[in-house]
Amino acid sequence: MIKVSVITPAYNAEKYIGAAIDSILTQTFSEFELIIIDDCSTDKTWDIICQYASKDSRIVALKNEKNLGIAGNRNKGVSLAQGKYIVWQDADDISVPTRIEKQYRFLETYPEVGIVGGFLKFFDDAHECTGFRKYAADDNNLRKNIFRYSPVAQPASMIRKKCLEEVGEYNLAYPPAEDIDMSFRIGERYQFANLQEVIIQYREHPNSATFTRLKKIEFSTLEIRRKYNEKGTYTMTSFDKIYNFFQLISIFFIPPKMKIRLFEFFRNSKI
Repeated sequence: MIKVSVITPAYNAEKYIGAAIDSILTQTFSEFELIIIDDCSTDKTWDIICQYASKDSRIVALKNEKNLGIAGNRNKGVSLAQGKYIVWQDADDISVPTRIEKQYRFLETYPEVGIVGGFLKFFDDAHECTGFRKYAADDNNLRKNIFRYSPVAQPASMIRKKCLEEVGEYNLAYPPAEDIDMSFRIGERYQFANLQEVIIQYREHPNSATFTRLKKIEFSTLEIRRKYNEKGTYTMTSFDKIYNFFQLISIFFIPPKMKIRLFEFFRNSKI
């Protein structure tokens, strides 16, 4: 019986995808399907996916005929998912063994919550821990800060499929910040929540979208925040407006790598 659908979009991830798949197949929760979508990779990603699929019937291996990007692949995965809940597993991250079990039990217990995340543990290609990122547990505090940072880390999230069916597909107009828009939409109908423990090991490497497309992410994020402020479903405080103004200015004057390090300095923790 499929209770959870894990969706993994993959593009040129031959170095990392094996570890990502292993982290799902070794979960303490076993009633899931793992939908892996190769988005026209030019390396050996597809071969690796096929090797795993031949050994575990829970894996659904798909290969796109044309590149769809992250948002397009998420929409495709959701449309094929059979589970009650959707889990995002990026091709270069590692889920802790109890992640799915704990998130599943949480959403079964709290039907008012539409999306649940948890803490991130950052690591580099040398497998050295570079820091942690914590998120508040309750909806009230997460909602207060939604115009400054995401209430739930998308790579660490589990979402009710019913919720996604109600709010609609990921918006292709906001790549690669479509997850920010989705969080705002989910929050209009459901509550946010986070487990107070590490559930994802998040890999940092120079080719990740955060490093390579930061300016585009920030412009899209600011546009999304402006849209929902004007819509009136969330309250942007005076401090939020000042914060967003300076973030816009910083795009033109602070190099992306420096900005990422500054954000990590203020947002991440050592434990």
